[in-house]
Amino acid sequence: MEFTVFTIDVSGSLFYITHVDNIPFILSNGILSHDLIESQGLNYAAIYDSEIVSNRKNKKIKDKGLWHYANLYFQPRNPMLYRVIREKSPKDIAVIAVRKSIIETPGAFVSVGNAASGPTKFYPNTQFNLIESQINRMTKLQWWSWHDSSKRQIMSECLVPEKIPPSYIETIYVSDHTLAKTITSQTSSKILVIPEPSMFFQPVTKIDLTKNLSLVEGDLFFSSMQTLTVSVNCKGVMGKGLASRAKHQFPDVYVYYQEKCKRKILKMGKPVLYQRESPYYEEIADGARKSSSQDDTWFLLFPTKDDWKYDSKVDEIEKGLQWLVGNYEKLGITSLAIPALGCGLGNLKWKEMGPILCKYLSKMNIPVWIYLPTEKNVPKEFLGKEFLLSE
Repeated sequence: MEFTVFTIDVSGSLFYITHVDNIPFILSNGILSHDLIESQGLNYAAIYDSEIVSNRKNKKIKDKGLWHYANLYFQPRNPMLYRVIREKSPKDIAVIAVRKSIIETPGAFVSVGNAASGPTKFYPNTQFNLIESQINRMTKLQWWSWHDSSKRQIMSECLVPEKIPPSYIETIYVSDHTLAKTITSQTSSKILVIPEPSMFFQPVTKIDLTKNLSLVEGDLFFSSMQTLTVSVNCKGVMGKGLASRAKHQFPDVYVYYQEKCKRKILKMGKPVLYQRESPYYEEIADGARKSSSQDDTWFLLFPTKDDWKYDSKVDEIEKGLQWLVGNYEKLGITSLAIPALGCGLGNLKWKEMGPILCKYLSKMNIPVWIYLPTEKNVPKEFLGKEFLLSE
């Protein structure tokens, strides 16, 4: 079994986010601005809520509102797409790739950041060379944070007046193979429809081992699980791997972790749960949304080594798993995303750790997703129930 990650080269295209029901119309008529759709009274499936519509309608470039333009993103895997698929469904949404030469359209603009955001600056397409390197850096990001403005900047846009002709359309991306086949069968176009789950923040692969326990290949920090597990050491150092990602994307997690290390509360065999109050969804998704307790995302800080300099030890991780199984219910953990503990920077092998992880995590009466190691492919024989649940 082969595993892949999000590897599409987005530097050569621009991207339009739309409802899958709009694809036949778009392939025949092109991508229209919101103003054109409204003035012609078209039956067009909307993906944006009233708040987004209002923000973009009221924001102007010179004397024209944003809805005068068809908007394309330089990086499709962005906070807007995340918001849309969470508020609707990945199966409702398609991303259409457009030839980058559309930037040359007379009257087009480029925004360095979300066009509807106050701090965002606009440049005529004739000045694109001045900002191209900055935008190219944004297209390489796989995650973002509002702390450093990358959440706004990764949503840089090309704004094309009124219409993008269908001749510019290159490819259509959707979230799974079944949807790709359905769309292909419904259109006579020769445009390729490609399933790319990771673009839509979905697992590339999911293997169900039991009713509650699954193996997943994907980005743990975009998981829909209530509690996200971060492998840490007991010295307060978040230098690499998932810990480094947490440190930079969610600085409050790092502050909490250091405090627990200083007070010697976090130690081998005893993970610490950070019941984070900041609204995780609103930090990841574009714009704001009413939050509820169901939106809370917690972090489980799981020590896999005492000192970052050394390798992980199986018996010490096993003690932590025993603690987790014994305490998850009273802590209020309702679903869990957990990496292959020790198999990355800890230098342990999945062949050894996989059965141990499954032995304990299969005892939990909640949904648990184990995120497979990303450093190398795991042979198929080490991914089956026979191997992982033999005990």
